[in-house]
Amino acid sequence: MNNKNKAAGFHRLSLLRYFLKGSTPYFFCSMLFAAAVSLVDMVGPRIISFTVDSVIGDKAPQLPGLLSAALVKCGGIGMLRRNPWIVALLVGLAALLGAVFRFLFRYVNTAAAEKFVKSMRDKLYRKIQHVSYAWHGENAAGDIIQRCTSDVETIKVFVSEQLTSLIRVIVLIIFAVTFMAGIHPGMTIAVSLFIPVIVGYSFMFYTRIGNTFQLADEEEGRLSAIAQENLTGVRVVRAFGRERDEKERFEKQNSKYTLIWIRLMRILTMFWVTGDLITGLQYLLVNVMGAVFCIRGSITAGQFIAFVSYNAMLTWPVRSLGRVISEMSKAGISLDRLIYIMNEPEETDGEEDTALFKNGEIVFDHVSFAYPGTEKEVLSDVSFSVSPGTTLGILGKTGSGKSTLMYLLERLYDLPPGCGAISVGGKNLAQIRRSSVRGNIGMVLQEPMLFSRTLQDNITIAREDPDEDALSDAVKVADLTETVERFPSGFRTKVGERGVTLSGGQKQRAAMAQMLIRNCPVMIFDDSLSAVDTQTDERIRAALKERTAGATVFLIAHRVSTLMHADRILVMDEGKIAEQGTHEELMKAGGLYRQIYDLQSGVQEPFAVRGEPS
Repeated sequence: MNNKNKAAGFHRLSLLRYFLKGSTPYFFCSMLFAAAVSLVDMVGPRIISFTVDSVIGDKAPQLPGLLSAALVKCGGIGMLRRNPWIVALLVGLAALLGAVFRFLFRYVNTAAAEKFVKSMRDKLYRKIQHVSYAWHGENAAGDIIQRCTSDVETIKVFVSEQLTSLIRVIVLIIFAVTFMAGIHPGMTIAVSLFIPVIVGYSFMFYTRIGNTFQLADEEEGRLSAIAQENLTGVRVVRAFGRERDEKERFEKQNSKYTLIWIRLMRILTMFWVTGDLITGLQYLLVNVMGAVFCIRGSITAGQFIAFVSYNAMLTWPVRSLGRVISEMSKAGISLDRLIYIMNEPEETDGEEDTALFKNGEIVFDHVSFAYPGTEKEVLSDVSFSVSPGTTLGILGKTGSGKSTLMYLLERLYDLPPGCGAISVGGKNLAQIRRSSVRGNIGMVLQEPMLFSRTLQDNITIAREDPDEDALSDAVKVADLTETVERFPSGFRTKVGERGVTLSGGQKQRAAMAQMLIRNCPVMIFDDSLSAVDTQTDERIRAALKERTAGATVFLIAHRVSTLMHADRILVMDEGKIAEQGTHEELMKAGGLYRQIYDLQSGVQEPFAVRGEPS
């Protein structure tokens, strides 16, 4: 799947802002609590430094005016020396206050992260529901799922764990450097020189990490697609004994994916080891310089302890800046992969117009069509019309364009400019709202899709308020009543994923009942009886003839017996209309229709075997 944006729209920052709507106040509060944690963390080393130098030692206390006045009022240094537990209590209170702020930070940050993830998933799912049907044909379901799960999680981790901690890191750096400068400016300058070094090497790794993570993400999408296809088609895999081949195919892709992650881990290991080395050198420099200055009397033991504490506090935040940079590269790739989805144009809509389908003539006017990404035309200059309330039969071999006609009528695909027009009641189909088109046209596919719900849920899926009479009537016309009665749970029977517990004929009849219960003015049966026996076919056709009286019916089939009673029949060949007329007219014409009829009726003489007299 190409990551290039298909339409001008979101970029990284604007998409992040769009997803953050609703969770921004929570993240803002979590940042404030993170800053409070950093500020409280600065207090502990100051208390320890004061205790070592002035309470245990004999150095005059150096405190701000208010604290100095409060100390004198409470009894001065002597009081603290007689009651050292007070100092311990202050340290404990600072730690307790820090724990409270940490709890608030984690709690609010987690709530913000979950709201953020929910927002991303909801908006992505809504978008996927409104992009064109053709887009779904171009993109593997497994890869789309991977983008909506793994990439969403990557962005969530970056925003909730890295970006929100950035405020805490900045506050820590500012306060730590300020307090360290108050102890010894020279040592502070030496320590500060390591900051640009750490940030600099992080930028060096930024591109390498991002490129490798993108490869890993894409390969994970392919791995997910293979797993999804095999789980969906497990019956086919088992039926043809393809377990070993599919296992090898999965393992090959899994090995490729694993090797890329090993490469990424190697880069990240180099990144963190380099950071450890620089951090170790920084610790070594601080301890050597601190020891020298303590011996010279430039700083006291308490100040040295405080400086080392501040340096320890400073080290991880500075390295966190490097981690933010490295994680930003992964999050950026994930954002690009979501931008691909969010910038996909949605299906355009026209006006709501239901009456046209009940009384309007359906006209295909010089329609030509090729599927996106292909050059060969599936339909070539097709023209015909269907009067309201009549039945049109469509016959043709596989690949002749029969189903494509119906996909265009349902607006699953739109006709490109200059490729003819489809109209209903004199109005161009492209000007009618898609929901109106699909709400008034019922379609039963040759390979129906049933959801892993109950049989009743599947049949009534398109009706908000189905009643028992309508359900029973639809099931009766679809010749499914006896089947339902044989199930122990009746309509409450779970059909499994994609209707796996039902036979092919049962699934087709369930899909037919699903369409009939909607009572649409236009009905399409796309080879929907191919999996049922001849007797069942005849019973259903007889019931359908009565049930669909007054509706405009498109009947697509390979059996002439299914189509022979239609008001008019189109014979498709290589994307064109080869013949059209009633059954009697086409039989008299002696063309392709008659040849198919004779073959299916057993009238035509069998083919002679080469070398034998015919």
